Amino acid sequence: MILTTHPYFLKHDAKQLARMTPYSPLSTLIATALLEQNDHPVSHFDATFAESQRDFENVLDRQRPGLVAIMEDNFNFLTKMCTVRRREDALAMVRAAAQRGCRVLVNGPDSSDRPDIYLKAGADAVLMGEGEMTLTEIANLWRRDAETPLDGIAGIVFAGPDGQSRKTVMRPHLRMLDNLPLPAWGHLDVDEYRRAWAGSHNYFSWNVATSRGCPYACNWCAKPTFGRGYEKRSPESVVAEVQLLKQDIAPDHIWFADDIFGLTTDWLRGFASEVARLGVRTPFTMQSRVNLMKPDAADALAEAGAFEVWLGVESGSQKILDAMEKGSRVNEARAATRALKARGIRACWFIQLGYPGETWEDINRTRNLIREEAPDDIGVSVAYPLPGTRFYELVKAELGERRNWEDSDDLAMLFEGTYNTGFYRVVRDLLHDEVRTRQSDELRWMHLAHEEASHRTSDPVRLAS
Repeated sequence: MILTTHPYFLKHDAKQLARMTPYSPLSTLIATALLEQNDHPVSHFDATFAESQRDFENVLDRQRPGLVAIMEDNFNFLTKMCTVRRREDALAMVRAAAQRGCRVLVNGPDSSDRPDIYLKAGADAVLMGEGEMTLTEIANLWRRDAETPLDGIAGIVFAGPDGQSRKTVMRPHLRMLDNLPLPAWGHLDVDEYRRAWAGSHNYFSWNVATSRGCPYACNWCAKPTFGRGYEKRSPESVVAEVQLLKQDIAPDHIWFADDIFGLTTDWLRGFASEVARLGVRTPFTMQSRVNLMKPDAADALAEAGAFEVWLGVESGSQKILDAMEKGSRVNEARAATRALKARGIRACWFIQLGYPGETWEDINRTRNLIREEAPDDIGVSVAYPLPGTRFYELVKAELGERRNWEDSDDLAMLFEGTYNTGFYRVVRDLLHDEVRTRQSDELRWMHLAHEEASHRTSDPVRLAS
């Protein structure tokens, strides 16, 4: 018996628990489906609504699996954060399984960045990058001969006989995504997801992935799993999945979890046409870039049923966008927002504060852009250095022992930014008020402007509260 699971316990992240927007673990369920396609007996432990690690341990004791595959959902943006709590949960799961004599395989951004700590905890191997095919290959290998060594498997890090970790050749990224099975939804308690959504939002949302990767080169964006390439499913494959979802799960809304949904206008047109042909128009939310949201693209999205588009605007300062190597212009953010709104689509922005070199004047440019274009919602973060990015290399010398957020609401500055953590938290709250309540707290903003010099730091503020 193979047990698949993931280390995302909703109750261990206060911000996400309050938001109550749980989504299915897509990567984990695709891996589960691949194992089943290869005739392996598989069960799944969904940690999302679990009370504690003890729930996982109870499953181990009851099912006694021979192999436990701890597979992060690599389509979930929270996975990229590699928070301390999520790492602790993953390592606890590794230890619990290893202590019971299970073989353990692990996959995810954090384990790819720091494989040694997962091997030390008891994992037999860390699956680098995309893990589904690697997991299936190892499961097939061990089914034939449980003692076969792993050194012939591409894309892993494992402990050799001498205890030293060994890395095999990299596995090529997946192509022909239409050939992958659909996620194994049948292993989830769908009604639990439905109750969570309906109880907090009065509708039910479900997630779908249509592509892997991102071809752009923002220097702060980590791509440990899918890389900088871009592989997409066909519109026909995606809409066929939507049709099945409507039959089997009946969501009111779909979240397309791609870094970029519909890279080209031609793909979006094909998607809209297929949605119309099958009569499965469903409100959806997606992510894109400001330079891609041209009028023709917005037309296709509106035809397909787009409800909301999240754009990586990041900053109202062109200087900061250029430093990030974002590949976009401030005026493109304006044009994209207006194009979407003109077609009745909510235009929402991701904003990033604290990038090196950002000044009070740059923050004011961001605030002014928000005021002038009035996005329907914003998500505010601070620059977060993750291994494998050029940004991480730029600030690595300023990092202390703490290199990860505790949870998704941490917003801690981990390097020597212009201002400290407390300052950016106030800016975040004020920007949220501007958008979500449409109320501007001029007094607090003026006070912040008056006090901003006192919030500047010449030391890394990794110890700030």
